[in-house]
Amino acid sequence: MSALPGRGSGLMHSLRSGAAAPVVVLAILAMVIVPLPPLLLDGLFTINIALSLVVMLAVVYVKRPLEFSIFPSVLLLVTLLRLALNVASTRVVLLHGHQGGAAAGHVIEAFGQFVIGGSYAVGIVVFAILTIVNFVVVTKGAGRISEVSARFILDALPGKQMAIDADLNAGLLNREDAKARRQEVREEADFYGSMDGASKFVRGDAIAGILILVINLVGGILIGMLSHGMSFGSAAQTYTTLAIGDGLVAQLPALLVAVATAMLVTRSTGEQEMGETVSKQVFGHQRALTVSALLMGVIGIVPGMPNLPFLALAAILGFAAWKLRKKAEEAEAAPAEARNDAAPAPMAELSWDEIRPVEPLALEVGYRLIALVDQAQGGQLLARLKGVRRKLTQDLGFLIPAVHVRDNLELAPGQYRVLVHGVPVATGELVPDRELALDPGRVFGQLDGIPGKDPAFGLDAVWILPGQRAHAESLGYTVVDAATVAATHLSHIVRERAPDLLGHDEVQHLLTALGRSVPKLVEDLVPKLLPLSVVVKVLQSLLADRVPVRQMRQIVETLLEHGAHTQDPAALTAAVRVALGRFIVQELNGMAPELPVYTLAPALERVLQESVSGQGAALEPGLAERLHQNLGDCVTRQESRGEPAVLLVPGGVRAAVARLVRHSVPSLAVLAYAEVPEDKRLRLVGAVG
Repeated sequence: MSALPGRGSGLMHSLRSGAAAPVVVLAILAMVIVPLPPLLLDGLFTINIALSLVVMLAVVYVKRPLEFSIFPSVLLLVTLLRLALNVASTRVVLLHGHQGGAAAGHVIEAFGQFVIGGSYAVGIVVFAILTIVNFVVVTKGAGRISEVSARFILDALPGKQMAIDADLNAGLLNREDAKARRQEVREEADFYGSMDGASKFVRGDAIAGILILVINLVGGILIGMLSHGMSFGSAAQTYTTLAIGDGLVAQLPALLVAVATAMLVTRSTGEQEMGETVSKQVFGHQRALTVSALLMGVIGIVPGMPNLPFLALAAILGFAAWKLRKKAEEAEAAPAEARNDAAPAPMAELSWDEIRPVEPLALEVGYRLIALVDQAQGGQLLARLKGVRRKLTQDLGFLIPAVHVRDNLELAPGQYRVLVHGVPVATGELVPDRELALDPGRVFGQLDGIPGKDPAFGLDAVWILPGQRAHAESLGYTVVDAATVAATHLSHIVRERAPDLLGHDEVQHLLTALGRSVPKLVEDLVPKLLPLSVVVKVLQSLLADRVPVRQMRQIVETLLEHGAHTQDPAALTAAVRVALGRFIVQELNGMAPELPVYTLAPALERVLQESVSGQGAALEPGLAERLHQNLGDCVTRQESRGEPAVLLVPGGVRAAVARLVRHSVPSLAVLAYAEVPEDKRLRLVGAVG
């Protein structure tokens, strides 16, 4: 006897752990075969109605459609239960319907007598109206919305994946967030694809309800007349009432589930319950309520109209409008009262504290862009800037200074500009209430909007309304919001101006951090061997060539090795680059087995060497222009192949060539022969003449 509780708990645990669903499905299928007594039918019909009501209310209270991702499966089970009950009740009605209205259970009898008043003509009309509402209005509309939603979601899937990759590369997302967003995108596509198929269940259920009613009517009358000797009128009265009651018992939960399906597929992806959203967007406009109250009042005073209901409704709407207006006035008056209550502070004496140091990195915005910065208004720009700063700090190897954001009334309303050490270095234009659709080079249509340019990379773009996002992504555009545009532009500027942001203080922090693990190494370098200013210049030169300074230990070891022979920053930078050769090539080409490179033609290489050594004349402007053009063509060809553009030159001219092409061909990496690891296989793409 002591083992029985353990067995019972084990059975319940197995049901909860996954066996419940197969048991429920088998029980539903068994109802089609096994005859059910009327009492059990009453209980199952009641459960069916309650279950349909629970499903509909669950749809109302979820905040996002994906929170009810199991809905397609639930819809299938509920539909199977309803159809199985239809089959079971049809068997009981046809076998025992001649015994009276209670032969098929009290639920069917109640719907046949109370709901339709015992009149089968009224019952047929009521059933027809419910069927038309369910089949023609709700089910058909929900099915169409499901098809369109599934198509647009699937078409927009590549664009959403590209947007996530762009946010990850810009530092707006970390790997965990990007992985979660990709999973959410996949779940959204799966959900709407399943809903497209699940809507067919509802449509088929409505058609099955009509056919089952017709079969019950015709079959019941024939069975009553032929098998039980009933007259046509008596058989029609009895079986029609039972068939209509049975149809209404099934049609009511079918309508509830159809409404739940329609509400779920028409919901937006906002994080709000349906009641809260309706309250805010429908009944949250004071002007709409005021005008409605006036119209109801005018109708209420028209002679011959039901005056009391219209005037009462006008009073209710007017009171609601007055409450909304009063609430808005109180919200506007609260900040003003707070400002008035604040006593004016006495003016302090002028001191040296008034002279503020210039911020290393600042962002100034026009007055229309203040909403992007204000978190109280839902602005996301500050959060995006923090993500960019974290990503750049990890990539470049030193702490990027905080971005000081302030408004500037001298700028255009939608304009912003980036300042480095107080000097404007870049500017851009945003449309805060729109999103930017970027043309990545392969799109399948045009968009209506405001033409523009991506401020970071100069790509053609269009400022579109937020509601056009899904359509734009389905055409191949990459869509980002205004805050992401500004954050990406700032990230691009910081990478270009990284040498200006690395000063003595930042280098000292890097050496201090390294000294915690290898204190002797740092003590022997600064200030015993090299002054801090030389180390700063070496690190700035590396950043100017887009080489991160994450490998601080290797950099310090190389400076210790060569600092005893020279303190020239250029020579020390060349030595450090050779020591970091494997890291530099890895950053350029990853784990690819070979590195594609261009070289200089012998004649051009000789001219550059003579120019650097001072034996020949300076590089002619025409020659420099042709060199820039040829190198630009090389970069374009490599980018079209998806490969890095690398120019391999002798070590003596590397620094000069890098300075020459740094701003004109920024995507070109200039490497010295000694910087390429010996085990790295090279593939000669061409020679630049």
